[in-house]
Amino acid sequence: MAVVPNVATTTLIRGADLVAAPWKNGGGVTREVGAFPAGAGLDAFTWRVSIADVAQAGPFSRFAGIDRTLVLLSGAGMLLDETDDTGAHAVKTYALTQPLDIAQFAGEAKIDARLVDGATRDFNLMVRRGAAVGETEVWRGTTQRTLSADVVLLFCASGSVSVTLGGEAQPQVLEADDTLRIDTPNVLSCVVEGAGALLAISIRYT
Repeated sequence: MAVVPNVATTTLIRGADLVAAPWKNGGGVTREVGAFPAGAGLDAFTWRVSIADVAQAGPFSRFAGIDRTLVLLSGAGMLLDETDDTGAHAVKTYALTQPLDIAQFAGEAKIDARLVDGATRDFNLMVRRGAAVGETEVWRGTTQRTLSADVVLLFCASGSVSVTLGGEAQPQVLEADDTLRIDTPNVLSCVVEGAGALLAISIRYT
């Protein structure tokens, strides 16, 4: 029997269409970009991508069994203090003080955020440990890449870029906060042009 290769499908998600919702702990606002399974609650997703507005210092929501990646999008930044469960002993401090700085930590960790100078906006990738793995890269300017994963999300973090996939004649234009989701890209060529910056999220199911 012949094996039919997976055909990549794309979905353009406009930042202007994202819906604001309260954080799990009620301490801020999040806008979901995408999740799997679609419509999964905060305790049932395999992966979730979102944008968060952080207006004040305080504790992060805790997600047992989740690996988290946080990227600073705008603002003066934040310091994330990880302590043991008693809160008495410091484990590590993650500094996000420049746009597109990245921190990675376990979702069950006790994390308290200190704002450097006012509110920030952050990009969040959450992946359920044992069910999937996620990788985050920062792409700046014009570049050519090969995509191969179960899901790839190209999030425009700043500026404007055009993305041309495979043999497509017409590029997709992404403005800040827009995302191009690509399901089952199998060695798919990707050409990015423009002066903006992209976050490239590759997710593989395990």
